[in-house]
Amino acid sequence: MADPTPVIDDLRAESEELDRLVAGLTPERWALATPAPGWTVAHQIAHLAWTDHAALAAVTDADAFRALVGKALAHGDSFVDEGAKESAGLPPAELLARWRSGRDALDRALRAVEPGARFPWFGPPMAVASMATARLMETWAHGLDVADALGIDPAPTDRLAHIARLGVRTRDFAYTVHGLTPPAEEFRVRLTAPSGAVWEYGPDDAPQHVTGPALDFCLLVTQRAHRDDLALTATGPDADRWLDIAQAFAGPPGSGRKPRTAEETAGPVEGSGR
Repeated sequence: MADPTPVIDDLRAESEELDRLVAGLTPERWALATPAPGWTVAHQIAHLAWTDHAALAAVTDADAFRALVGKALAHGDSFVDEGAKESAGLPPAELLARWRSGRDALDRALRAVEPGARFPWFGPPMAVASMATARLMETWAHGLDVADALGIDPAPTDRLAHIARLGVRTRDFAYTVHGLTPPAEEFRVRLTAPSGAVWEYGPDDAPQHVTGPALDFCLLVTQRAHRDDLALTATGPDADRWLDIAQAFAGPPGSGRKPRTAEETAGPVEGSGR
C-alpha cells in the first residue's frame, strides 16, 4: 500500500502557492472575472473551500456527507454553482480564512486516517491518496483560472505527476461518461515533466500511445485548454479519440474549451470551466 504522505504534502504546497496569489488582493481584484462563466476569483476560492469541506465530511462524518449527496441530487447541475455562490460574497478576508481553516482541517484528517480506509465521494469511493490527488487536481486547475484572471502565467512543477497519473487512470471513466465503451487494451502514455524527467504509464508494447509535455496532458484532462492548443500526439484511433474526451474530474462531461484565437496565443494558456 503506497504511503499517501507525498501527495498530501504536495496538496499542501499547491494550496499555499495559490494562497500567495490571492492573499494580498484588493476587493476589486477578488471580483475579477475568471474563464469559468459567471465565476470571479472569489467564486474560485469559495468553490475550493466548499469542496474541501465536502472532502472533510467524507473523511470524518459519513452522515454529513450523505446529506451533501442528497442536496446535490436535489439541485442537479446547479449544485456546483450554488456551492461556490454560498461563500463568494463574503468579505475577502473572511473567505480566505474559511478556505485556510477548511484545507488545514482536511490536511490533518487525511494524515490521521488508518491505512486502507476508503471514503464515499460523488463518484466511486476514494482511498486517502486518491482523495488528496483529487483535491490537488482541483486546486491546481482552479488556481490556473485565478492566475488567468490576474494575468499571471504560473510556472509548472513536478507536482503535476499526481494529476498526470490520475488522468491516465480515469481514461475508462472518460469514455463511459460520454456513453462510449472503453477500449479493451491499455495505452502507452509517455510524458515529459517540467523538470525534464520522463513519466511513463501502460505497457511498453502497447500499439496505441500518447506522448507530449506533462503540463499539456494535465491541461487536457482538467479541460483547461483545447486539444488543438496542446503539443500532444496520439497514435491509434482509440488514443486519438481519448484526447477529445479526456477528463479527470468526476461528474458529467465537461464542456471543455474552444481553441485559442491568434490574439490569445500570445498570452498565457487560458484556464477552463469548472
